[in-house]
Amino acid sequence: MKIGILSYHFPPEPAFIPGSLAEELAARGHEVRVLTGFPDYPGGHVYPGWRQRWRHQTHSERLTVRRVPRYAGGDGSAGARMASWLSFAGSVALTGRRYLGDVDALYVFQLPAVTFAAAGLLRLLGRVPTVLHVQDVWPEEEPSRAGEARRWSGRLDATLRRIYQEAGAVAVTAPSMRDLVVAGGADPDRVRVVLNWTDERIFHPTEPSRAARGLIRRDDRCVVMHAGTIGVRQGLETAVRAAATLDGRMDLVLVGSGAEERRVRGLAAELRADNVRFVDRRSPLDMPELYAAADYQLVMLRDLPELRGMVPGKLQAALSCAAPVVASAAGDTVALVERARAGLSCPPEDWAALADRFWLASAIPPPARLDMGRRGRDAYLREMSQRAGVDRIERLLHEVSARAAGARR
Repeated sequence: MKIGILSYHFPPEPAFIPGSLAEELAARGHEVRVLTGFPDYPGGHVYPGWRQRWRHQTHSERLTVRRVPRYAGGDGSAGARMASWLSFAGSVALTGRRYLGDVDALYVFQLPAVTFAAAGLLRLLGRVPTVLHVQDVWPEEEPSRAGEARRWSGRLDATLRRIYQEAGAVAVTAPSMRDLVVAGGADPDRVRVVLNWTDERIFHPTEPSRAARGLIRRDDRCVVMHAGTIGVRQGLETAVRAAATLDGRMDLVLVGSGAEERRVRGLAAELRADNVRFVDRRSPLDMPELYAAADYQLVMLRDLPELRGMVPGKLQAALSCAAPVVASAAGDTVALVERARAGLSCPPEDWAALADRFWLASAIPPPARLDMGRRGRDAYLREMSQRAGVDRIERLLHEVSARAAGARR
């Protein structure tokens, strides 16, 4: 097949799903054309050594990547974000028909940032058979002014509803997200669950190095580690309060940074939680050894409706590394952990319940922890691996293409 891929981000940005999908589809014999922007995530500035310009294309045997300019504001404001989204949509409109006009099917890595570009491209291509892979139903942050928030939210909702209705298939990254996209206008018969995968070249079982142990562990106490963003969605204040009640029995190690880091650090200091420690952001290449140095990986999401249908990427990374999990969340994240018997779980935003899970985690003997990790890795390979995910996407691309061909006949 000739397959088009539309993605707002693409490697060398941390956009592993569209990047690995493009490579794997090309390796399977398809001709793949990617339409994306110039790399600027997460700082909002184009990467050093890159210069935005028209007609920037790179080629390998069966994979072509076309990059188009977009506004790179860098200040993180609502206005800058919308300028980036709309400028990307304009660039896609100028190039999309010629570049993707003869594809058999189109795959859209659907984030809020690509919504307007996807809608315009579908109009230009005459409703080409499309698979929409929905990653997030709402923007992560609302613009600061209420009027502006309502205006842009309404435009996004209306545009996304139209895309849902036009897409030949809608793939969602968690079972509960299905209900959200159906409520948003998608045909229930065309919605499929395709769980995201992780970078299996990096995240796999390993042994901790001496340096990793020195960074994560102080003694033989149980260590629960949270890796990744310290943001609003994670609600890590709950974890700090839970850990503070168990000083002397377990350590909570937070690896990473984010918008809420100062607040979380301040709470740990206020509670005099000496067993809560912070480690600066590390390269993904370092993370498997850090996972191995800890006893459990903490996966946290706040109790928000849109997060119940979301599975954070850190869960796939932990399971692929055979790391047992403590999950404080609702919906699909906890359901996956419990079904795999890969760790412990509790309701979100309940520090007392999480403290109980921390205590139980510290009491479980190491051999039982290893069994949790092995069961989690088995579940990952069975349900969430790259091979399983690409197989499902490839089948959907064949299905929508065949359906469109049958309709034309």
